[in-house]
Amino acid sequence: QAAQEVVVVTALLSVENISKNFGGLKAISDVSLSVAAGEICSVIGPNGAGKTTLFNIISGVLRPSAGRIMFDGTDLARVSPWRFAAIGIGRTFQNLALFKHGTVVENILTGRHTHLRSSVLDAVLFFGRTRAEEIDARRRVEEIIEFLEIEHIRDAIVGTLSYGQQKRVELARALACEPKLLLLDEMVSGMNQEETEDIARFVLDIRDELGITVVMIEHEMRIVMDISDSVHVLNFGRKIAAGTPDEVRHDPAVAEAYLGGHRESHAGHKAVTDVDA
Repeated sequence: QAAQEVVVVTALLSVENISKNFGGLKAISDVSLSVAAGEICSVIGPNGAGKTTLFNIISGVLRPSAGRIMFDGTDLARVSPWRFAAIGIGRTFQNLALFKHGTVVENILTGRHTHLRSSVLDAVLFFGRTRAEEIDARRRVEEIIEFLEIEHIRDAIVGTLSYGQQKRVELARALACEPKLLLLDEMVSGMNQEETEDIARFVLDIRDELGITVVMIEHEMRIVMDISDSVHVLNFGRKIAAGTPDEVRHDPAVAEAYLGGHRESHAGHKAVTDVDA
C-alpha cells in the first residue's frame, strides 16, 4: 500500500510573541499568528484592541519591543522599513494617504517606485531602461485600473472623488507594488452596502486571480465571516481567540470582549455572532 502524501503548509507570515510598549503602556502583549500563502486572514477586536499597532509592526512603521516576525523566510528585524514594499509587503491605511491633487493614474503610479532601477542620468535623458520601465509601469497600472473597475475615473483628480472611490484608488496603489502580502486596514469603513460588497468581491479576486495573500483589519463582521479563511481576535493588546470564522463566531471570549462582562443583550449578541441573516 502506497504511503500517503503529507502536505506541509509553510507560513508566508509568522508573527512570533510580538509585544509593543509605548512608555508604560503595553499596546501589544505576546501576540502570535501565522498566515499561510494564499490565505485571507482577518484580525478583529474592539476599538483600542491593538490591531493597527500590530499592522504598523508588520509593515515596518513600528519596531516591536519584543518578539520576531518572519516573512517569506526573512526576519523582518534585518530589513530596513523602506524596503518592506520591495520585499513584497503592501498596505492600505485606515486614514487615506493619497495625493489629493494628483490624478488616479498618477497616484497608482507611485506604487511602482519599488520596481524602478534606472539611474539619475537615465531618468534625465529618458532613454533605455527608464523608457522601458515607464512603459511597463503604465501598462501595469492600466491592468489594475481595469481589475478594480475604475476606468471611468482614471483621469480624475483624487480629491474630487467620493470616499469609496478614493479607498479603491488606495487599494490600486497598494496592488501596484505587486505585493506577496497585502495588509488592508478597515477597507470598508465609511462605505455604503454596494461599495462594501464590491470590496469583498475584489479581496477574493485579489487572492484567487492575483495569488496575493491578504491580512485585513475589519469591523464589518459580515465580510469577516463571509470571506476569511482564519480569524484572530485581539482585546486589550492580547490575542484571545483564533480559528475559522465559525469557531470564532461561537467563542464565548469573543462575545464577552465585544459586549463587555454581563451586558449580553440579545441585540448586542446578534451584532457579533448572528452574521448569516
